[in-house]
Amino acid sequence: MAASGRVVVFGSLNVDSTSYVRSFPAPGQTVLSHGFQVALGGKGSNQAVAAHVAGAPVELVARIGEDATGNFAIATLERFGLPTAAIARHADAPTGVAQITVADSGENTIIVTGGANLAMTPAVVDTERDRVADASVVLTQGELPVVTIDRLAAVAAEAGARFVLNLAPPADVAEMTLAVADPLVLNELEARDVGIGTDATVAATLEDWRGLAASAVGRIARSVVITLGAAGAVAASTDGSWTASARHVEAVDTTGAGDGFTGTLAAFLAEGRSLGEALRIAVAAGTLAVQTRGTVDSYASREAVLRAAGFDEANFAGGRDDADTDATSEATT
Repeated sequence: MAASGRVVVFGSLNVDSTSYVRSFPAPGQTVLSHGFQVALGGKGSNQAVAAHVAGAPVELVARIGEDATGNFAIATLERFGLPTAAIARHADAPTGVAQITVADSGENTIIVTGGANLAMTPAVVDTERDRVADASVVLTQGELPVVTIDRLAAVAAEAGARFVLNLAPPADVAEMTLAVADPLVLNELEARDVGIGTDATVAATLEDWRGLAASAVGRIARSVVITLGAAGAVAASTDGSWTASARHVEAVDTTGAGDGFTGTLAAFLAEGRSLGEALRIAVAAGTLAVQTRGTVDSYASREAVLRAAGFDEANFAGGRDDADTDATSEATT
């Protein structure tokens, strides 16, 4: 692990326009919203903010347009204190946008227009090789072009940087890209897409999924994390396997909660925490995020997340928590 503890995120940067409705419209139906919000979004920027809020030094490599939407994105990142030097602007492409609808149930629908995100080519990865080499964790997602994800995996492996891949949305990346992921972060549907749990029933438990994740270690990826919504998440590596159940809460808005989970996971891995510890903390972060509207503004502070995960900040800073030796833990809120 690089001494920096730094997380370098190669990812999408969008601006979200979110409408809040009682229920989703049927085809051809018009419904009225009871709320509207414009906010920073994109899985890359969401995860970068989450990792930063969790206490990691973060650099975000992204592309945006030379438009007012891009100005808004930069201003939001600067408000959080994130460096923006690795975000380039393009005159011939708009900043990416996402049109989001959130129902009162907390569920959402999302339409993404990539815009300048499509300028994240393999050449960008090669240009940023030094940043990759200096990172403790290199994090990316399925929203980038497949050839760029594959190139980033190869460069990270060559540099000896830990490569974390959140394959959301699913993308047809190379087998070698999956093989070097440490961890490969997936939800249940994405796990099935890569061949994990294809025969699992809807009644499968956290323990069932823990076994399925363990069976994929070394076969599909170096380590595996599978998020299971309100139930929690599981993880497995060559060191063992873990479950982290989530406390039941009322979900207000699930938008970006998975990104909050992944960014937090990356941050604690970058500072040298074990996968089991990082899993437990990330579940707490995701659980807190769904209780507040919006994406990046729903991410709780490091102190709040550690408290929700049952860690004492003073003792946590001193070393590994004994609870990490357990196979099962509960992330409380």
